[in-house]
Amino acid sequence: MKAVACKDKQLSVVERPTPVPGRGQLLVKVVRCGICGSDLHVRQHCDHWGALMVRSGYSVLTSSAQEVVFGHEFSGEVLDHGPGTSRTLKAGTPVVAVPLLRRGTDIDLIGLSARIDGAYAEQLLVEASLAMAIPNGLSPEVAALTEPLAVGLHAVEKSAIKARDVALVLGCGPVGLAVIAMLKAKGVRHIIASDFSAARRTLAAKCGATRVLDPAQNSPWTDWKGMGFIHDAPQLMELAVGTMEKLNRPRLPWWQVWAAAEMLGVGRKRPVIFECVGVPGMLQNIIDGAPQFSRVVVVGVCMQADSLEPSIAINKEIELLFSLGYTPPEFRRTLHMLAEGKVDATPLITGTVGLEGVAAAFDALAGAQHHSKILIDPQKRGAAAL
Repeated sequence: MKAVACKDKQLSVVERPTPVPGRGQLLVKVVRCGICGSDLHVRQHCDHWGALMVRSGYSVLTSSAQEVVFGHEFSGEVLDHGPGTSRTLKAGTPVVAVPLLRRGTDIDLIGLSARIDGAYAEQLLVEASLAMAIPNGLSPEVAALTEPLAVGLHAVEKSAIKARDVALVLGCGPVGLAVIAMLKAKGVRHIIASDFSAARRTLAAKCGATRVLDPAQNSPWTDWKGMGFIHDAPQLMELAVGTMEKLNRPRLPWWQVWAAAEMLGVGRKRPVIFECVGVPGMLQNIIDGAPQFSRVVVVGVCMQADSLEPSIAINKEIELLFSLGYTPPEFRRTLHMLAEGKVDATPLITGTVGLEGVAAAFDALAGAQHHSKILIDPQKRGAAAL
């Protein structure tokens, strides 16, 4: 079969053996596969990425000298079953799958392993237990976005955001757009999106952002007071003293009134900030600019060392959460949200290429000014221009 392999930072179309499904596995024809930002990063910085993964206990892909077939965002069609594998998903069934594959006692990340091929190929193996039928005639293009949209859903769920809260999404690449789409699906009424790219700001509005900002022209940190948030320590101290002055006027136990107000959520209004850029300096920038009590969810993956001034975050009592991937139930929920029209992911798709066009697609995405998600159609021939 044909596939796109990466070795020593070079992408090339190669012939690979047709994979043979083992027990509990399915052989799947790849219909569409998304190009992920992590694929771009690992291509250029595999040695560094591999060293970080070794520290996390995953040592299957550690060197750019190893050949890897990327691809973990995919939709496909069942071709065959491994021995002893349930045939609940019959041949011909359109499917998506959580990109993990068991190999003996090990589990590999599909598309980020030198031992198994990912979905930049005509066929691949998936775990039958992690494969899910695509419902409601959902198109393979949109179904292939289940994986990146599930990342957005997990981040939104982890944030515990409420419909009345203000959300600020920093960075409107595929991750940021997925977060915005899931915030809209959750019913969040105020979604502010910030990105330097005009094209990405347009996509953010299509995905559900109620306000878009160009940080070169309008800082996302300037309007907090107008939204009713406490921006800094002096404002917080004024609130404490001013509140006590008011509470001591009526003949009521002030501590009981204060406790009742806290139970009702009075006085702790805060935004929920989603960091979807993943470059050094972003977290400190957020800590400096965010108002008191902000909850920050880190979704962008920064793979370089970074530095923080904890005292500023402490003074503001900022909550810092880190979000990784998704759970299988969240993956399934995302698939059904897409199939039922609760989430519109079509604005994310900005191009489609065949296997011969993958290298050009990587180059186009490296600039990232006009593209969001480029899909691979392994059946498409030629390197058509994007």
